[in-house]
Amino acid sequence: MTDIVQPSTLPGFMELLPEDQRVFNRMKDIIRKNYEEKGFLPIDTPVLEKQEVLLAKGGGETEKQIYAFKKGNTDLAMRFDLTVPLARYVAQHYSDLSFPFRRYHIGKVYRGERAQKGRFREFYQCDIDIIGNGKLSLFNDGEIPSIIESTFMDLGFSDFTIHINNRKILNGFYRSLGIDDSTEVLRIVDKLDKIGLEAVKEELQALGLSDASVSAIADFIAIDGTTQEVFEALRALPVEEAEFSEGVAELEAVFDIAYALGVKKEHIKPDMKIARGLDYYTGTVYETILDKYPSIGSVCSGGRYDNLAAHYTKQSLPGVGISIGLSRLYYQLNEAGLLDDFTDSALDVLILPFEETKRESLALLKTLRDAGICAGYYGESGKMGKKFKYADQLRVPYCIVVGLSEIESGAVTLRDMENGKEERLSPDALVEYLRDKKRD
Repeated sequence: MTDIVQPSTLPGFMELLPEDQRVFNRMKDIIRKNYEEKGFLPIDTPVLEKQEVLLAKGGGETEKQIYAFKKGNTDLAMRFDLTVPLARYVAQHYSDLSFPFRRYHIGKVYRGERAQKGRFREFYQCDIDIIGNGKLSLFNDGEIPSIIESTFMDLGFSDFTIHINNRKILNGFYRSLGIDDSTEVLRIVDKLDKIGLEAVKEELQALGLSDASVSAIADFIAIDGTTQEVFEALRALPVEEAEFSEGVAELEAVFDIAYALGVKKEHIKPDMKIARGLDYYTGTVYETILDKYPSIGSVCSGGRYDNLAAHYTKQSLPGVGISIGLSRLYYQLNEAGLLDDFTDSALDVLILPFEETKRESLALLKTLRDAGICAGYYGESGKMGKKFKYADQLRVPYCIVVGLSEIESGAVTLRDMENGKEERLSPDALVEYLRDKKRD
């Protein structure tokens, strides 16, 4: 007797039932639609890359997390994000691309980190990037918030805030305090929402910073108010670093561009606490928070970087981009019960024939499908109650009963599965009725 293998998935690998997968796919389609409508071009890079390509920047934590193996004499690895493959792609196809190169990529990535609730080892990322050749206009930084806004509005959210900062502001401010390497300070400040201001001050003091510097940092990260008030507060700071002034000017330009593109004022906010990618981003940085669910964390983040592909080409390729971690976003929203509006049926209508009316029912099925109606057909035998139960399980909004009396009258019975009401309709009237409901 053959042993039965217990079916299971690996920890950290998400697998959904069909109804949930439809919700996930719908979210993915909304994101893709928004990216394409803004002129981004699709690419799809291999899941497997040469290890030397993925780890060109150096090992460290990345090397510990990648899934790597050897095939023949080649060291292979599974991509851990979509940015490194983009860098390789742009360097490799440089002469075939038009710059600024606007690309989107929606695909799975793999990280061998500790699996935990809401974090996965295999997950979807939805990225856009705009890559310049030698230089890249600040318009692109200002356009990014409009893309985030339209995407999350289409996903059904209206209460969200895109927190925006500029790394040049941070670099210049901390240098004015005599802190040339602000990496550790930024890491501590980044924990503000988790540990509170007093704990942040204690950790800053533990670094050896003076009370005056700690107080200045606390005042800096507390800058708040309207966009105009924040910029007035920044300009009033006694900071003479050129990089600081350049960062403030760039951030103001980003907000001006975003407003010109119609971004609502309540959806964007300058925030001096935002740092992002301490060893990567060099200018504008973004973090998007759902206002009613801040515990979910950033649902879309990114920023500006000086040179995308420095490890693969001598060409200077600055860029700006964002990423939506779709798997984590789906999980968190589903846990919070925020995806109910996405749940619907794959079918507009399900035909329930009797044995003696199958031929006529198949003809009706073809008529409906030719008319653009997403129609299904229950071809299994059984009582009508069983067939209606099947339709309920699939959440089909309407069922069509085709019996001998319907054939004789030249009409069919349409049942509304939500309220149980039935009405007789001719095939032509049925098509128009279902088309109207589809448009609704």
